[in-house]
Amino acid sequence: MHEPRSRLPDPPHHGTSPSRRSRRGLDWFVFCVADIQTGFGPFVAVFLTTQKWTQLDIGLVLTISGLVSLFGQIPFGALVDALGALRRTAMVALIAIGISAVLFAAWPIFPVVLASRVLHAAASSVLGLCLVSLSLGLVGAGGISARLGRNAAFASAGTGVAALTMGAVGYYVSNHAVFFLAAALVIPALYALFSIDGREIAPPAPPQPGEGRGWRTTLSGLRHLAANRPLLIFCGCVVTFHLANAAMLPLAASMLTLRSSEAATLMVAAAMVVPQFTVTLLSPFVGQGAQSWGRKPLLIVGFAALVLRGVCFALTSEPYILVAIQVLDGISAAVLGVLVPLTVADVARGRHFNLAQGTVGCAMGIGASISTVLSGYMADTWGSYTAFMGMAAVAMLGLGGVAMLMPETRDRTPEAA
Repeated sequence: MHEPRSRLPDPPHHGTSPSRRSRRGLDWFVFCVADIQTGFGPFVAVFLTTQKWTQLDIGLVLTISGLVSLFGQIPFGALVDALGALRRTAMVALIAIGISAVLFAAWPIFPVVLASRVLHAAASSVLGLCLVSLSLGLVGAGGISARLGRNAAFASAGTGVAALTMGAVGYYVSNHAVFFLAAALVIPALYALFSIDGREIAPPAPPQPGEGRGWRTTLSGLRHLAANRPLLIFCGCVVTFHLANAAMLPLAASMLTLRSSEAATLMVAAAMVVPQFTVTLLSPFVGQGAQSWGRKPLLIVGFAALVLRGVCFALTSEPYILVAIQVLDGISAAVLGVLVPLTVADVARGRHFNLAQGTVGCAMGIGASISTVLSGYMADTWGSYTAFMGMAAVAMLGLGGVAMLMPETRDRTPEAA
């Protein structure tokens, strides 16, 4: 059966809710995807550090993979819009991520590690677009805020559980085993994905008059998005957030590894669990608060927490204090995890949604790709204190942009409420 294409729709079920099986399938799909992606977080820095890689080489590999996300996000968004078969596209992306995990663990030499990171970056970009589109296709515009809060909670719970499990596996078995476990988790993720009924995903909105089809639609969409001032401002703010945020925990993980390589994996796991369970608790409230209070106040809170986290990391190197500081990461992650796709949905207004997602994803890639290599250079040259304070200053710049330039994007019409 042909699967319907994605868009930001009205509810596809003529006023009824999606089936319980589809909603549960989406919950567990989000959970499993988070499990898989956890293996590609700070564990990468720990693993490569134990393989005697320098901080510069680690930063170079992470930066190149970030550039793949950077240059691929917009065409990936256009591709997902064009293909439309969300479940099949997500299936291919999941399998590619599993292959990249096996390659990374089995042959930790520069060419293979680089190839696996590039494959992972491309597949993750496509998978992220499909996940949000599946969510919006199921619940429609009226259910976006609550659904994204629920997604973030399940993603955080999955990351927390996976971090504990992978931390224990890395400590008691080997660092290699973490990535083989990530590859094995592709199987339950595929089962959950196909528990979602493709018939309950809304069909796409037809092209606007004069937009044409194929690449003409993409070019028309890019022109439309380039004229969207709130979207451009939001992209700028997102760049600063990820420029400050992307390298914080990997750098802290590397510092811990240099001090105690045997305990580093376990401590990094703890540093990941704290924010993830914080996100699990806060995300549903963020989804509700974004609808009640608006988007901008919560964005300010998320950016402010990032500034404070950078300063705190700069002032201490005690492992247990670093873990406690990660509560601030949980606050930022809860806010941005819900507010980024929600704000994109607000400003896109149903047109070229995946292309808009790709545009914001491109902004995220710019910040994240520069962050890893820049922080690695600062840490190697001037020390970790300077690197963390530099990231805090960048986060402060983003906070100012949100406070002074970003408009409130919540739709206040009775229908949206």
